[in-house]
Formats: sequence, C-alpha cells, structure tokens
Amino acid sequence: MFKILFHSFFILFLAISAVWAAPPEDNSNPADGDRNLQGQVNSVSQLSDIKPNDWAFQALRSLVERYGCIAGYPDVTYRGNRALSRYEFAAGLNACLDRVNELIAAGTSDLLKKEDLAVLQNLQTEFAAELTTLRGRVNTLEARTATLEEQQFSTTTRLNAQIITAISDSFGNRVGGERDESRLYFANRGRLNFESSFTGKDLLRVRLEFGNFANSNGTSQIAAATGTGMTRLNFDYDTNDTLFIPHIRYYFPVSDSLNFVVGPTGIGYTDISTTVTPPTIADDGNGVPSLFGSYSPLFRRGGGGAAANWNITKDLILTLGYLASTPNLPSASNALFDGGYNALAHLAYYGKQGAIGVAYSHGYSPAGVVELAAGTGSALSNAPFGNNIATSNDIVGAQGFYRFSPNFQIHAWGGYIWANAKNSGVSNISNGRGGTDSLFVNSGDNANVWFGAIGMSFPDVGGRGNLPGILFGIPPRVSNSDVRQERDNAYHIEAFYRYRLNDNISVTPGFWVILNPENDSRNDTQYVGVIRTTFDF
Repeated sequence: MFKILFHSFFILFLAISAVWAAPPEDNSNPADGDRNLQGQVNSVSQLSDIKPNDWAFQALRSLVERYGCIAGYPDVTYRGNRALSRYEFAAGLNACLDRVNELIAAGTSDLLKKEDLAVLQNLQTEFAAELTTLRGRVNTLEARTATLEEQQFSTTTRLNAQIITAISDSFGNRVGGERDESRLYFANRGRLNFESSFTGKDLLRVRLEFGNFANSNGTSQIAAATGTGMTRLNFDYDTNDTLFIPHIRYYFPVSDSLNFVVGPTGIGYTDISTTVTPPTIADDGNGVPSLFGSYSPLFRRGGGGAAANWNITKDLILTLGYLASTPNLPSASNALFDGGYNALAHLAYYGKQGAIGVAYSHGYSPAGVVELAAGTGSALSNAPFGNNIATSNDIVGAQGFYRFSPNFQIHAWGGYIWANAKNSGVSNISNGRGGTDSLFVNSGDNANVWFGAIGMSFPDVGGRGNLPGILFGIPPRVSNSDVRQERDNAYHIEAFYRYRLNDNISVTPGFWVILNPENDSRNDTQYVGVIRTTFDF
C-alpha cells in the first residue's frame, strides 16, 4: 500500500512539474522575498485565488484536507498558473512524503480511497504525453551518458589546439646584398595542448607541436633569406613538420595567495608570469604577427625549472622563477645548475583599466648558445661578443597597458641589457652587413643593449572579435660596447588587422617596415607582409 501511495504522489508532482516547471527567474535564494512558501494550509478556501470552478479545485481540496500536502504563499495565494521552480517542487514533494510517513506510522487503514485513485488516474491520463516525453528524454540522456563514458578520452584531460597557417613574403635587398632573396612562401605551425586537472585547481599541460617555418638547423627561414631577424614572424619555429614535445608544465596552488609552476622543458617566462600586454596582443595566432612586436624580448627566455607567484594583494603579484637551459643533460656545462640559466623577478600591478610591471632578469649563456635579444634584434645585439664567448646578462624592463575605452587601448614596453664577457679569445663579431669580423674579446668586456616599443589597438572595431592595431618600436641595439657598437637605430613600424570569422577562425593581414635593418643605414629597408589564418579549437 505504501508503494501505491508513494507512486501516486510522485506521479502527481511529476505531472505538475512537466507542465509548470521552469527555472527560477533569477539566482536569488528561493527563501527570499515573496518566493517563500508559507506553512501548510488547512483548507483550500484559505487560498484566495482558488475558485470552486477551477478545473483542479477538487484535487487541491483533497490534497489539502486529507493529506496536508499543499502550501501557499505569504499573501495567501496559490498561483496555480505560474511556473513551478525546482525548489518549490522539492518543498511540496517533501511535505507529501512526510505525510505518507505519518499515515504509515499511524497505521491508518484508509490510506487510499477510490476517489483518490480516480483523481490520480485522470491526472495520469491528462499528462500522459508529458510523462512519455520526460521518460524519452531520460532514456536519451542515459544513452548519451553511457556513450560518453565509453568513448571519452579521459576523465581528467581535455584537448585544446591552435593551428596557424601563413602566407608571407618580404621585399628589399638582403642585408649586405644586392638583390631580394626572399620569395612568397606558405607555411604552418600546430600546437596540441593536453591539459589535465587532478584537483580542480591544478593544471598539467603537455604540448605536441609541429611546423615548417624553420631551416633544418633550426634557424628562421625568413631571417636567413633577408639577413636579419628583424623580419621574423611570431611563430616561425619548427622544422619539416616533425612532431615533438617542446613543453611540459604543471601549475598548482598551495594557498589562495601562493602558487607554483614547474616543468622540465619548454617553460618560458610567459609560462610563469605575464607579459603585461592587453588580452591576445601577445598571442602567436591572434595578436601582433611580428616576433619583435608581440611583447618585450625580456620575456623570451626559458628552459626547465620552477617559479612561484605570490599575490601580495589582490592586485599586486610578485613572480620569482629559475629556468635552466638544458636541465635534462647531466654533462659538464649543462644540467640544472651547471649550464645556461635565466632567473626572473617580476612585480606586476593590475588595475581596473590596465596594468604595469617591472622586471629584472639575470642569465648566463655558455659559448655556442648566446642569444640575448631572443632573435628579435640585430645579430650583434643577440651576441655582442660573438657566439663563442660565454656571456652573462642583466636585464631590467618595464611594461604596461591602459584601456581608455572598450574600443581603444595602448601598451608599451622597454628594457636595457648589461652584457658581460665571461672568457677571452678571438670571436667572430657581426659587422651589421651580413658578415662577421674576427676580433679579440677580453674576459670582463661589457656591452649595453636597449629596446622599446609602443602600440595602439582597437578591440571590436569593425565587428565583434576584430582587432586592428599599429605599433612603433626600436629593436634591440648595442649602444655601447668595449668590442663593437652599432652605427644607427633600426625602426620597426607595423600595422595589422585581425578579422574574426567566428569563435574558432581568424584571419590577420599584417605589414611592417624595418628602417635601417641590423641597425645600419647602409642596408636596404625591409618590407614584410603576411596573411595569417588561425584555427583555435
């Protein structure tokens, strides 16, 4: 008998919910305001908006007077025509279940009458279509859930990816040459990020990458054709579409104000801190197309190691990190603390309309892998003492942005590098004209490099998701040196327009001009054009 009574009440409330149920109009607590249900009413006549000629009057009367399962609102209304929220359904069902328990405990012999069965039977008949629909939906959801559980890749891992294709060319005689050696080319780069969380707050990222922008020795093809890294694209890495794993990163918080990042390979300053540029400006596939223009060269260094981020306040964040160039090699002049490395201290403040940061980086590059300007400047600024002289560096930088309106923002960054030769010897030093000269370098020789840029961008101008922008900058230049300093300043002038086709595809025409490439006015001006298409999914 209990089962019959329980099923009867359940059918009643399921039928009502199928017709009237709807989400609450807001996310407020249902116990607030006039959404409160008052206590159990003892007679249907207490409900001011229920009339004897209402079609459900007798059912309500029976439930109120015989089973005590109906409650009204504080204004003594029932509101039978309004939507039934999930909260109200739960409250009503709970009242009925309580009454069922009372009847069973009392041992009442008259638990269910023929009149009740007739009413319930009528309700079941009237709402048969809705109940069938609900049953079908439940069955469909169960089938879909079973399929997902069987076919899902992982319960903890998701895939997000970015595929970039670019058509590009440069115009102007090669540095130190007498003809334009570059040709129109079409290349690609793809990244597949597998991101896993084990606690809901941590994040493990393993990246698979491929591309064909680089030569077989890893150097940029466009830089090799033009004779200067100032023409490089922001994504011109990888060779022969070889699939490899360049990046493994694990982030985990230890408190609300402190978190850590660790990784054995491919961890850059951008993975442990922020470039303090507006959203997407520094993104390879959706921001500034040129390598130099994307963000400060200070942040283009990394390897494997660890970092900590401390939220001093809600808006003030201090990052401290150490990254070894080749932590996986146990041989001399390599490993975690015996080879090249870079250490970062970065303090960033975030306001409502913008942010500003100051950074200090100290690093050491063994002979053969010196690249102080991260390929963004002249050959001399990358290796002021030549590539076969071990070099230490200290860099200070400032970067920030400000959003004046939803459609206009400005960002800027600049920095200064102190370089120091760590050994003596004859070294091949760039002459700014595509060649080198053999010069003697003394241990302790110094060189200074500086750089900077300012950009303006216009989010959503021309359509939602679009991003036009312009940028002017001075690529890294050796301004003072005990060995060789550069004759002139190079100037970088860039314009781009990211056109958002949809949430997953964007097309970005970009164009920039390099005046005095390699910081030498004797070189022809370089013009670079690109049409970048990015797929994010």
